[in-house]
Amino acid sequence: MNITALIAEDEPLLAEYLERELQKLWPQLSIVANLRNGVAALEVGLKEQVDILFLDISMPLLNGLEVVEALMEEWPLESKALPLIVFVTAYDQYAVQAFEKAALDYLIKPLKSERLMQTCQRLQQALAQKTAVPITTTLEQLAGLFKATSTVNHGYLRNLQASSGNTVYFVALDEVLYIEAIDKYLKVVTPDREHYIRATLRELKAQLDPEQFWQIHRSTLVQVNAIERATRQESGTLIIHLRQHADQLKVSRLYAHLFSGR
Repeated sequence: MNITALIAEDEPLLAEYLERELQKLWPQLSIVANLRNGVAALEVGLKEQVDILFLDISMPLLNGLEVVEALMEEWPLESKALPLIVFVTAYDQYAVQAFEKAALDYLIKPLKSERLMQTCQRLQQALAQKTAVPITTTLEQLAGLFKATSTVNHGYLRNLQASSGNTVYFVALDEVLYIEAIDKYLKVVTPDREHYIRATLRELKAQLDPEQFWQIHRSTLVQVNAIERATRQESGTLIIHLRQHADQLKVSRLYAHLFSGR
């Protein structure tokens, strides 16, 4: 059985060490790529449909968590099982506990051969027993992981400032229907107009009340009170319909549990 893996780590020496140690500890493992950023990891991971991903948490373009989030959204349901994921991290003990709770393996920097051997044994056992976690369970675990590692902030924003020419608009968040990331900007949609601000979705999300704004896609936040209904298409995709706007928003698989009729 040909087991394939992908390494994504932006520190070249560490990436080379990890590949070299894996070849010693697991000679049968085929490493299809050793990459330096999250975008490349996502593209190659989807193309090759590898069995195992070794992902650095902190990488350019997309970090390890964002790679996994995007992978879960785009992984074909009809294809092979989702890859097993191992995070490579310098996070403190709090974050490590979150990884453990989510049932994902992890390696702490600086890497140690003994710990890597344990990881290889766990991966081999899971693959031999064909204990691949169902996609719905994996998504639930990852949702818990993102929540556990999110920034705690109780001083939530009430307004956004959006510039247009020589004018600065103050946009009340109660009036915002949804926010969508587009390149280096965020499109802020209200019932009567669109505003653009220069920020990342991750930065803004940390300043918003999670009870007021739900993330429904890696590029989209929606105000809960703006949702009229969510309908499921024949393909299984959830679509959100808004109360005061014709736009329809797609819900990724990672966030579908928010609409379970609780």
